[in-house]
Amino acid sequence: MNQGRTIFSQIIDFMPKYEFDKYVKKYDGNYRCRTFNCWDQFLCMIFAQLSYRESLRDIESCLKSQSAKLYHMGIKGKIARMNLARANERRDWRIFAEFAQTLIVQTRPLYSADSEFLAAIDGTVYALDSTTIDLCLSMFLWAEFRKKKGGIKLHTLLDLQGSIPTFIEITKALVHDVNVLDLLIPESGAFYIMDRGYLDFERLFNLHKTGAYFIIRAKHNLKFTRVYSHKIDKSSGLRCDQTVRLTGYYSHQHFPEYFRRIKYFDREQNKELVFLTNNFRLSPMTIAELYRNRWKVELFFKWIKQHLRIKSFYGTSQGNAVKTQVWIAVCTYLAVAILKKQMKIELSLYTILQILSVSLFEKVPIYQLLTGNDYKNMPNYNSNQLFLFNF
Repeated sequence: MNQGRTIFSQIIDFMPKYEFDKYVKKYDGNYRCRTFNCWDQFLCMIFAQLSYRESLRDIESCLKSQSAKLYHMGIKGKIARMNLARANERRDWRIFAEFAQTLIVQTRPLYSADSEFLAAIDGTVYALDSTTIDLCLSMFLWAEFRKKKGGIKLHTLLDLQGSIPTFIEITKALVHDVNVLDLLIPESGAFYIMDRGYLDFERLFNLHKTGAYFIIRAKHNLKFTRVYSHKIDKSSGLRCDQTVRLTGYYSHQHFPEYFRRIKYFDREQNKELVFLTNNFRLSPMTIAELYRNRWKVELFFKWIKQHLRIKSFYGTSQGNAVKTQVWIAVCTYLAVAILKKQMKIELSLYTILQILSVSLFEKVPIYQLLTGNDYKNMPNYNSNQLFLFNF
């Protein structure tokens, strides 16, 4: 890495700008743009995510205080609060959503061998869940939730191998989780792990017909009849492994085929869990262990709420400002994840973000910054100086 470049510009190197420019052209993002283009907007919002800025005025003040370094950070436009607010309100959020998909494709292979258990499963393992972000109803009038409270939901499909989000849908908080199953394009042979909020047998049967597998918690009032009981080892915590069919009038019409019902006692939580799945090949303990991995999506939600700017927003419009900020937060998460793997950094994502947040304007090699080498004692060579001899 060039010692003359800021940490921020070295982070941006992990994002392919030529791909970003394709989406800007596709959605005409720079239409009638004079002094503040889409790339400038994107870099300012990335800076806000990495440095935990609280508002547009906060972003403007911090960047203007380092105005001599902005050009070398890649920000060539005029930094002004109104320019950024107008860009977030008007420019198509799909530019950033599709660019995030490009980063997802780049990130997933890097984490393909993170978990030996998940790597041994024949098929990608996903967890589907949602999290609610509370908003002020007087400012976000479109986000009806409670009588005096607004909110949005982030419906997320997480690839559990590496905790990489592959699908995000932003809706009002009143939208029920199960409706998101209509938006998914199922992947044949993949596993979709869900809580019982997604229990809808008509939608699950559509998932089944595509060749995908589901693992979902059963509700207490499930009406079924046992067709066959499989042998189990009760010392492992298993209580039953059954082949069943539904007996409810509508539920049987919606899911007319057999599936498995597995009951497992979790000693740690002193709780009995009942799983439903259409996969008959995996052992019941593997099914239970796969569902245990679903908690990674809860940890992902907790992580991004604590370490990225998605709990308070810089704009209030549903169409662009909110979705733009959420997708740029996802891009930030993916960029740090790519950096961690490509540079073989052993630190956690949390620690990396904390170090980066106070070092964005420093001009040191990012690898030395994150590995703890004493870069301050290194000779300060001029990166533009050519050397006649190598010593």
